[in-house]
Amino acid sequence: MNYVRQFFALSAFVFALPLFAAEKPNIVFILADDLGIGDVNCYGGERCLIETPNIDALAAEGIRFTDAHVNASYCGPTRRALMTGRLNWRFGATVKSGPWGFVGPRKNTENFTLGKLLKKAGYETGYIGKWHLGTVMATFDGKVQGSANVDFTKPLKYGPLQFGFDDSFILPGSLDMFPYAFARNHLWQGEVTEQKGWSAFNRVGPAEKDFEDHEVLETFYAEAEGFLEKQSADEPFFLMLALTAPHTPTSPGIEWQGESALGVYGDFVMEVDHSVKRVMDALKAKGLDENTLVLFSSDHGPASYAGNILKSTPDQISLLEAKGHYSNGPHRGYKFSIYEGGLRVPFIARWPRVVPQGETCDALLSMSDLMATFAELTDVKLEGDQGPDSISFAGLLRDPKGEGARKDLIMESVIHFAIRDRNWKLCLCPGSGVPPKSPTAAGNEPEPNGAWQKALEQCEGTLTDPDLLKAPFVQLFDLSVDPHEDNNLAADYPDRVQKMVALLKTQIESGRSTPGSKLGNDRDVQIVNVADRRLPAIVRERLK
Repeated sequence: MNYVRQFFALSAFVFALPLFAAEKPNIVFILADDLGIGDVNCYGGERCLIETPNIDALAAEGIRFTDAHVNASYCGPTRRALMTGRLNWRFGATVKSGPWGFVGPRKNTENFTLGKLLKKAGYETGYIGKWHLGTVMATFDGKVQGSANVDFTKPLKYGPLQFGFDDSFILPGSLDMFPYAFARNHLWQGEVTEQKGWSAFNRVGPAEKDFEDHEVLETFYAEAEGFLEKQSADEPFFLMLALTAPHTPTSPGIEWQGESALGVYGDFVMEVDHSVKRVMDALKAKGLDENTLVLFSSDHGPASYAGNILKSTPDQISLLEAKGHYSNGPHRGYKFSIYEGGLRVPFIARWPRVVPQGETCDALLSMSDLMATFAELTDVKLEGDQGPDSISFAGLLRDPKGEGARKDLIMESVIHFAIRDRNWKLCLCPGSGVPPKSPTAAGNEPEPNGAWQKALEQCEGTLTDPDLLKAPFVQLFDLSVDPHEDNNLAADYPDRVQKMVALLKTQIESGRSTPGSKLGNDRDVQIVNVADRRLPAIVRERLK
């Protein structure tokens, strides 16, 4: 009898232990730019014609998530949500914002970030790569930063330091967005005295005199290695390595040119794959890889205008598909769109001390969930207004076949909302969710004007805003049987549509999608914004 009591007492003690060991893991997050889920071989299979041995090895040594999503199908909003655990549209407009890489910040973005969370947990924090979260630069005239008035001899006034990063080495925007210059710990590097531009859009603007587009990834790898070389097993660290590839300009390093049978786009993806090898080699050289959680993902799906033609060309991704390579995997749509090809991304986790090897996890995951997950792993309690759209997936790292905590998820294209409710997905538009006649969105079908026109033809007279939240103006898909989103069920399940619209409204009005006290949004948020000039004129004309 005493033995039985002792057994149950011991069992209760074991189950009461924290899910993870007391020793905090190091964390490295590698984020690609415009990499499609089908660009990675362990996801794309026979429909992927690019070799990605290092990403595949990471998955073989850890967990490959199959239902991971970004919060928006384009760059800035995704990065804002993953950095803050708060969805992009809850923030206000950018301030002090110039063109392209001169983009300013959004107020309150820096209030609580992954960097600040992990500093609170005692971590050394580093950020290397594409920033695109807004900067404030010193100017000669005191006006908003732009191509002609930035004083590159003076440090940034706002950047990674305000987000809680001890060390940083950044490019302010994408590789096709001037200024083409690096800043280390807010100090501009080299002499920003030239005017340069690259293939793709050939945006010519201020550049450091020795800056070359094809050297950027190698520069980032070397910086990451330098950061990891300084670390020890005594103090935990967090490194975010935000790559600029395979986002245009398609600019593989000299050593990678001609490596892929698919062409230059494949070369660039292979160099992205090489980032994993460089990070893993650096961790192993320091004996740190066993207790380091390495995450790999992308900020959204592939761009339809990217491929083997260096100049950005509408729908040139179809030329890759004609060869048998599908960057969006088995899904429909690309960057900017409302469909899974723009929103579902590769997401891989490796952590030998905790994560089982070679597993897959089918649970719904959001990039905004990093905040709550890192908080749980490092035993930091989030306050009521911190990470309001973040749900921890820490338990799935130990048990990938377990039930995930996330059941629903709000996402967005450039101008429209979508919401997941388990396997159901509701898109609040009749087409691909991109602006009409946008050259960078070509290839995302159906084209907006045509989709809206077809929907309007099914209705008579004037319309009200609530009419746009029903069939034929919305799309409802059951992703469990229709991963390509071909069969719109909105007309068949009107109650399901309204239930999901109500869920979306509740999460907008609550200022959060997690339990807790009601919060505010920084701006007025409309589910269907009929005042948005990017909506087709034929829609606005029919509304009361």
